[in-house]
Order: sequence, then structure tokens, then C-alpha cells
Amino acid sequence: MKQPFVDSPVGVTLVAGGPVLRRDFSLARRFAPRVVAADGGADHVLAMGAEPEAVIGDMDSISPEAAARLEGRLHRVPEQESTDFDKALGHIAAPFVLALGCLGGRVDHELAVFSGLLRPDTPVCLLLGREDLVFVAPPRLDLDLQAGDRVSLYPLVAMQGQSHGLRWPIDGLAFAPDRRIGTSNMAEGSVRLEFEARGMLVILPRARLGVALRGMGLI
Repeated sequence: MKQPFVDSPVGVTLVAGGPVLRRDFSLARRFAPRVVAADGGADHVLAMGAEPEAVIGDMDSISPEAAARLEGRLHRVPEQESTDFDKALGHIAAPFVLALGCLGGRVDHELAVFSGLLRPDTPVCLLLGREDLVFVAPPRLDLDLQAGDRVSLYPLVAMQGQSHGLRWPIDGLAFAPDRRIGTSNMAEGSVRLEFEARGMLVILPRARLGVALRGMGLI
């Protein structure tokens, strides 16, 4: 962990520069009340009638108006070897982060964010978007889902796992990005997932945010 600009005992809502819905901002703050922006995400926060306690990034996309208003809260990280999402996430110390503005925009930005979720020196982070909730699975995950809930799995590295409660079990399957993936599976009720390595993205309906946080022991 780098020197944190934000050190929080509770969850943090991190707003990036991609599309953000007001309803998702309100949902995230129910579980993660402290608000931080990644560079241009500060403009989204201000537009929704709130203010971030910190803005982290290289400050190349925040508007001049927002930068002037939040000058005392700007934390410039000028290096260009990482994204603003990585810069922000790497300087937050919190039990977990709920990130908005990372899904539904540019595909290259989304791919960079997915890679950033795997960095070992960052807090647990869940991405909340218009339709989806995305996060890296812990070694074991118990989800109190409803029958018919979509459960998609996408491996960022080669691995195997086990499941209970999926319509199509994953036991004995070899997952890899260039071979087998596990999208569009379905829950038959409560689901248990176990993985031998870190790097499996779990994609659930956004309405299951509370289920995922409880399943990961975060609330």
C-alpha cells in the first residue's frame, strides 16, 4: 500500500470519469459513505450535489471549475505509468471500495480497471455499473442469491474452481481467458464458489450489491 491520502474505517465510494448514474451513487453511499474522486470523476460528484473529500490523479481531466472549487483536496500523482483509477485505489486505505464510473464507457478503460483489481497492494474493490456488479472472487465466496440470478465468471488468469448452487457446475473445468470462460451461468439459490487462485471476475446483477458485500464479509 502506498502512503494513503484517504484512511477510512468504513467503505469508500470512488467515482471515476466514466458514466455514473445518480441511483448508483446513492446506492453506493448507503454502504460506503465516504466519497473520493479519481481525477475527472470529481465533476460527476459535484453534478450530483455532493463533494469528494479527496480527488486523486494526474489532474488532466478534471474541469478547471471543479479544480478551483476543490483545490485544497486535490492530490496530484503525476506519473504516467498507471491509470487514474490505479492512482486513486492505491492511495485509499479502507475495508473496501465501491467504484463508479468504471463500467459502460470506453472498453480500453474497462480492461485497464479489471487489471487494476488484481494489484496486491490495493483494498478490495467492487465495480458498480448500470447493469452489473463486478469484483475479483476471494478464495471462497458464499452468496445468498435468488434462483434465476445471473452469475457470470470471467477468468483473468488460468485456474480451476468448485461450485455449489450453480445451474452449470464448474467443478473440474479449466478456466483461462483464451480457453474456457463462464459467462451467463445461473444461480439455483444460494451459491458457494471456491477458487485455487486469485483472478476470477464475478459478475452479478447490480441489485445484489448487498449480497456480495455480505458474502465477502465486508458488512
